[in-house]
Amino acid sequence: MENIHACFRLEWPGFCLDLDLTLPLTGVTALFGPSGSGKTTLLRCIAGLERAPHGRLTVAGEIWQDTRHWVPTYQRPLGYVFQEASLFSHLTVDGNLNYGIRRISTTARVSMEHAIELLGISQLLDRKPDRLSGGERQRVAIARALAVNPRLLLMDEPLAALDLKRKQEILPYLERLHDELKIPVLYVSHSPDEVARLADHLVVMETGRVLADGPLVQTLARLDLPIHLGEDIGTIIETTVGAVDDEWHLMRVDFPGGNLWARDSGVPVGHRVRVRVLARDVSLADRLGHSSIQNVLNGIVDGIGDDQHPGLALVRVKVGEAMLVARLTKRAAASLELQVGKQVWVQVKSVALLE
Repeated sequence: MENIHACFRLEWPGFCLDLDLTLPLTGVTALFGPSGSGKTTLLRCIAGLERAPHGRLTVAGEIWQDTRHWVPTYQRPLGYVFQEASLFSHLTVDGNLNYGIRRISTTARVSMEHAIELLGISQLLDRKPDRLSGGERQRVAIARALAVNPRLLLMDEPLAALDLKRKQEILPYLERLHDELKIPVLYVSHSPDEVARLADHLVVMETGRVLADGPLVQTLARLDLPIHLGEDIGTIIETTVGAVDDEWHLMRVDFPGGNLWARDSGVPVGHRVRVRVLARDVSLADRLGHSSIQNVLNGIVDGIGDDQHPGLALVRVKVGEAMLVARLTKRAAASLELQVGKQVWVQVKSVALLE
């Protein structure tokens, strides 16, 4: 089976990791949650760096750990990227890259040229780590992890040690890895922006347990357990740039069932982009009127749930294949006579491009 099944229980003073997860062996799975939630511990268990007694781990049906089997870390076909690049200071970039691939067979090697090109480090090969920026060091560390031709790539907050400028520099390279390589990635983060931009599957953790897991778009649209990716709950829509309005400096992003106008960020027509719409920026109406809001969509109420405040409700609306969530007062919901299946107009005040 093409999945990862991880079942671990690991107890330390004041902390217990206790979970049973089945994860896809495709795309990027984000392990998201606050510090101390167990994200890195789970990753280390999968890597074999922590041994959970009586744990079980299978990858694509292959047993890496159970009560009778234990595959040591060096025999697990994975690459691991830590928060700090941890390059060998006495070796050049080229030396660091080749250190890993010397230890595996030629037939098992990934194309090093491809990894170098993907991560934009060809001009850095003769430099030593002390002559690299933080973002450059981390790109080299990712290339080194890819050099062993892993079946699984583990990334433990790879951008946590970088400032905002360096994060923005490296994120496009991570997107290229996602788009061009077929290696599944488990990506630990407590950054909402990284998760929203990179993840296909989301696992939300807290105090060593799993609060929610599933495909990113569906998980963020849950009303029974609203997920706060940052300041508010919101949903993600996969879109394509359909048009650019040079006069008003706007771009139109299209998705099955509708389109939205957003600030023109220079993304060419035809390119895929993710957009995020926060619940606080969505309002509902049962009829159209003159308004300053330019994004108005027709949708069907798909679900109604309670917000944390007793006077507020969360309403999920399906627009084509996309889901949007609106936060409104229960009084407003009653006034509109909202119920599942009712057709409504969805007004979106603001759209954030994830770039």
